[in-house]
Amino acid sequence: MLNHRLLTFLESWYGTRYRYGGIDSTGIDCSAFVQSFLVTLYGVMLPRTSQEQFTQCRKIKKSALQEGDLVFFRTQRKKAVSHVGVYLRNNKFAHASTSSGVMISDLDESYYSARFAGAGRYRMENESSR
Repeated sequence: MLNHRLLTFLESWYGTRYRYGGIDSTGIDCSAFVQSFLVTLYGVMLPRTSQEQFTQCRKIKKSALQEGDLVFFRTQRKKAVSHVGVYLRNNKFAHASTSSGVMISDLDESYYSARFAGAGRYRMENESSR
């Protein structure tokens, strides 16, 4: 079971359409979704783009993922990170998908496993399960 604050946050955004550069309920992109998540739940402000978020986070192993950590992907031909989501539990993560808006996906789905670029943590260790 996800912690109550995270579940409430996800419920408030779930199904919101994707809009490149979007930052609100009329449309949001992946990095703004992650920004909103960390500000709302942990009071942590992130850079605006997924590549900057990846560059500045504390890298962790995939096997060390905890609820609230970030997962990064290379979804375009270039080598830069171009997509980010919030890890939930049991290999699931929430993100703003270009095709379906804010949704939950599985890291083991072939599309995401082939494009996984790494994982990172911004929040404080002692705030992992409020």
